[in-house]
Amino acid sequence: MKPKKFQLEELRILEKTYSGAVPQLKFNSEFELLVAVILSAQCTDKRVNLVTAELFPLANTPEKILSLGVEKLEETIKPCGFFRSKAKHIIGTSKILIEEYGGKVPQDFDKLVKLPGVGRKTANVVTSVAFKNPAIAVDTHVFRLANRMKLAEGKTPLEVEIGLQKIIPKEKWSDAHHWLIWHGREICKARKPACEKCPLNLVCPSSTVAGLQNGKFFGQ
Repeated sequence: MKPKKFQLEELRILEKTYSGAVPQLKFNSEFELLVAVILSAQCTDKRVNLVTAELFPLANTPEKILSLGVEKLEETIKPCGFFRSKAKHIIGTSKILIEEYGGKVPQDFDKLVKLPGVGRKTANVVTSVAFKNPAIAVDTHVFRLANRMKLAEGKTPLEVEIGLQKIIPKEKWSDAHHWLIWHGREICKARKPACEKCPLNLVCPSSTVAGLQNGKFFGQ
């Protein structure tokens, strides 16, 4: 699918504005990243970083997680919310990594999504950030912005992921994921997007800037 002119302009501005954007989660290994992303479900990266700053000195490998035990793990990650299910997933994932992958996080996407608590979003984050392979992880920010900006409209994260892959060059997939996340955090917020100060307000089809006939400038 050939991108529309306004979509290309949106991507150009996002790249210019958020060039060099990196993940907020703090980690020092593939396993630490995997655990951090599991913890980030329905939780802010800022809170996750506070929790992992306490957790990782205690246990930052599958073996150490199992030695830590469920009760101590639950106690440590409780501020992240849904701590019982997250602890169950982290314990289950740690066991599989030890039993099937020598304690290492697999690079293969299909193997990643079979781990407890790991869906497409988490697998794509690990694929992209840890292993430097092109991937677009569709979290709540990316899903909301892709639809709002009409970059890729879809009712499910997978539909949006496929749509974004079609209009963004593969070598920019991972970077574009971060552009959208940062734009969603800083400006295009869920309840009250700051269209008046948005660098895309002359091209975004959902801009609320007064007097703007959205998209017509770029041939929507």
